[in-house]
Amino acid sequence: MSIKLPANSKMLAPDFTFGVATAAFQIEGANTADNRLPCIWDIFCATPGKVINGDDGSMACDHYHLWQQDIELIKELGVDAYRLSIAWPRVMNEQGEANQAGLDFYRNLLTKLKEEGIKVFVTLYHWDLPQHLEDKGGWLNRETAYLFKEYADLVTRELAEWVDSWATFNEPFCAAILGYELGIHAPGLSKPEYGRQAAHHILLAHGLALPVIRQNAPKAQVGIVINMNRSYAASAKSEDEFACLIRETLDNQFFIEPLMKGQYPKLLANVAPQYLPQVLPGDMEIISQPIDFLGMNFYTCNHNAYDAENLFKDVKNSLPVEYTDIGWEIAPHAFEELLINLNKQYDLPPIFITENGAACDDHLVSGQVDDDQRVRYLNSHINAVNNAIEAGVDIRGYFAWSLMDNFEWAEGYNKRFGLVYVDYETQQRTIKRSGYAYQTFLSER
Repeated sequence: MSIKLPANSKMLAPDFTFGVATAAFQIEGANTADNRLPCIWDIFCATPGKVINGDDGSMACDHYHLWQQDIELIKELGVDAYRLSIAWPRVMNEQGEANQAGLDFYRNLLTKLKEEGIKVFVTLYHWDLPQHLEDKGGWLNRETAYLFKEYADLVTRELAEWVDSWATFNEPFCAAILGYELGIHAPGLSKPEYGRQAAHHILLAHGLALPVIRQNAPKAQVGIVINMNRSYAASAKSEDEFACLIRETLDNQFFIEPLMKGQYPKLLANVAPQYLPQVLPGDMEIISQPIDFLGMNFYTCNHNAYDAENLFKDVKNSLPVEYTDIGWEIAPHAFEELLINLNKQYDLPPIFITENGAACDDHLVSGQVDDDQRVRYLNSHINAVNNAIEAGVDIRGYFAWSLMDNFEWAEGYNKRFGLVYVDYETQQRTIKRSGYAYQTFLSER
C-alpha cells in the first residue's frame, strides 16, 4: 500500500507544502523545567477520572530534551515544513515578563529547523493556558484576550526571524466547547453559555493579536487554524435534516462566519439564542480582520438525528463503514465535500490542511509497525484534497498529524496518531510503515 496522486496533480508542484505537525503539551514533557508554569492541562490531568489511566504530560515524548533527534526524524521523512506550537506557560512568567530559558528552547529549535531548510509553521495557542489565568476565569474572562495579545507580542518579537507562518489559535472549537461547554477537555467546565462565551473571547484574542504579529513579523503569513467535521443527517426525515443543520451551524459556521463575515450565524438568534455569546461593540470588526491563510484540521464526519432537548444527537452511520482506533469514521469523501462547500459559502483566503491523520491500533513487532490502515487513510485524504483543488479550492499545503505518537489529551497515551512509533518507557522512536510511505511519496515528487 502506498500514497499516490494523479501525475498532473497541483499538489506535486514545488510550491505545494507538505509537512508534519505536533503540539507542545503533547510532546514536550519537562513540565516543571526551567521555570515553566503549570497550565490547565497539568491541573486537568491531576484531577482523578479526567484522563484515561491518569496519564499526564510530565514526560510525554520528552521532546524538550530530545528535540535534536526529533529534527533528524523530521529531516529523514523528507517533509518541507514542520508545524509546532509554543507553550505560553514556558515563555512567560506570572507578571507577563519573558522567561528567557523557555524562549531559548524555542530559539534553538527554530534556528536548527531553519538551518536544515525546513519551513516553520508556529501555532501560538494549542490549548495550554497558564493555570494562573484560568484561576481568574480563563477564556470566560474577557481580560484573557488582551493578555493573549501581550503573549503574542512577546513571542513574535523574540522569534519572528525563524518563523514562516504564524497561527494564533489551534481549534477554538475544542478549546472552548470541549473545555468549557462539554467538560471533556481542560479546564473541565460544562455549561453551554460558558462554551460560546469562551469561544468569543478566543476569537477576539485572535483579532487583537493580528496587528501585533504583523508588526513584529512583517514577512510571515498570519492566520488561524479551525477544525471541522462534515455533518450528515441520519435520515431523509426533515427533523433529522434540521438536526444536521444545527450541528453544522454550531460546530462549523459558528467559528468560520465571525472570521469571514464578522457575524455569528443568524439562524441561532431565532432557533437557539442560548448559544449566542455576549458581544461588545467593535468586537466583530476586530475578529473579522483579513488573514493570510486559514488552517483546516479534518479527521472525520458525524451523523445527526433530531433530539427534542438538544436539537441534535450524534448517531452512528447506518451503513457499514470503517472506523479508526479512536472510533472515528473514515470518510475522505466528507473531507472533499466540506472543502468544496466552504469554498462556495465564503470568499476564503488560501487554505492549509494543518492536521489530518488517524489513530490506529499500532504495535511494534520485530522493530516494525505495520499500520496499513493509516497508509490507506493518508492516501485517500491526500487525494480528497487533490479533488478539492481540482474543483477550485485554493489549498497550498498539507500537514500529516502527527510526527510521532504523543499525549492524546483526555485519551492519554492510549491512542497513537504518529507516523513514528514512540516507546514511552525508553523514548525510542521507530518510523512506521506510514512514515516510510509518506517519505517515499514525498521523495518521488
